[in-house]
Amino acid sequence: MVAYIDAHRARFGVEPICTVLRASLDGGFITARAYWQAKKRAVCRMRARHETLARDIQVMHAHRFMAVYGYRKVHRQLIRQGWHGIGRDQVLRVMRSLRIQGVRRGRIPVTTRPARSTGGRPDLVERRFTAQAPGRLHVADVTYVRLASGSFAYVAFVTDAYARRIVGWAVAASQHTRTLSLVALDQSISWTARHGETTGLIHHSDHGTQYISGLYGTRLNQAGILASTGSVGDSYDNALAETVNGAYKTELIKRSDPFESVHALEQATFQWVSWWNQERLHQHLDYRTPAEVETLYHQTKATLVAQ
Repeated sequence: MVAYIDAHRARFGVEPICTVLRASLDGGFITARAYWQAKKRAVCRMRARHETLARDIQVMHAHRFMAVYGYRKVHRQLIRQGWHGIGRDQVLRVMRSLRIQGVRRGRIPVTTRPARSTGGRPDLVERRFTAQAPGRLHVADVTYVRLASGSFAYVAFVTDAYARRIVGWAVAASQHTRTLSLVALDQSISWTARHGETTGLIHHSDHGTQYISGLYGTRLNQAGILASTGSVGDSYDNALAETVNGAYKTELIKRSDPFESVHALEQATFQWVSWWNQERLHQHLDYRTPAEVETLYHQTKATLVAQ
């Protein structure tokens, strides 16, 4: 009844509404004094907690990238922010009441053109996209983005399988230029060299001409990296790279207005990659970030060496 008066008091006033309600057998009974006492009553603890939780979820989903989170990741993020004693079902109910939901991924189109030969490269991964340490397995792929002009830009990613960190990326106006994949490769080599050795690292890709080229193979050989490719036309043979492409398209591209230029896309991609590596919660990593998983690995390794 208080809520009814709240909704209509600006138009009719509290006293007239209470008078009408008092005269109606079906409407119940409330006095103006009782209404104002109810308005002054302190909000109960449960309601206050619910409202605070709803506010924090709304703030989270106002974030440029966290707006893609479903209730599982929202729940984990709230716990990281200091919330205790909340369940996933509770978070789901609040999100539904706010009409907030996560973003689902769609299927990812194949963008690389198969080469006529494999370059003599075996499949050293066989769909096992895991590693015991950083810098042991990298996966590479190229995806496309339609610009506002109707033309396309192309984005190359190299991802480390251990913590799913993106260790190399590049944006270009054409997928045919070999510099696109080579720039991402050189970034990944530099990152690995700063944290260990590149010798023995497996670099896995599909049969795109960018990756089968002699120039690309020479760069891998110079760094002591083992080249690996899956079967032709089978996205499951490069599933981790396809996962990264899918997340990129879902979390950044589809949620943004068409980019006006390659430069604008490059800036946005830089921001997304930084978020992916440093802040994004990954279900595969038990809802931790790549940076946290790598830090824990190096701390554990240092402890074992010191013992």
